[in-house]
Amino acid sequence: MKKLILILALAAASGSLLVSNPAQAQLIAPAKKAAHVEIRQGPELESAKEHEVIIRWTSNNPGGSDEHFGIVHYGRNSTDLSQTAKSHIRLNQGHSYTVFRVRVDGLEPHTTYYYKVDSMDARGTSDWVDSRVNTFTTR
Repeated sequence: MKKLILILALAAASGSLLVSNPAQAQLIAPAKKAAHVEIRQGPELESAKEHEVIIRWTSNNPGGSDEHFGIVHYGRNSTDLSQTAKSHIRLNQGHSYTVFRVRVDGLEPHTTYYYKVDSMDARGTSDWVDSRVNTFTTR
């Protein structure tokens, strides 16, 4: 019995579970792309270490493709944010908001960096989030 439950759990997780009545199976289309994506909270520093930080922010749900990325543009100068870090996220169509968390690593210790955030869909299309420029300092 335990083996059957494990097999069913693995099949469901992989998406290979067969439905006995195909008429009951539903595919949910991606949510409509938001007309304007805006930050509702943050961006803010969630944690800082010598060589890495985690930046977090909350925006309204961008919609569009379920596969999205949070993007942090950063650098040591507020006018040169040419370095980027990104983190994959899967949108929850049932939520009106999305929480993004991006780990930025390979940083110098005891250094102040400038950053701003954005998000994009799986095809690389920006959500055009209008983030202010912020700073963080590594430990």
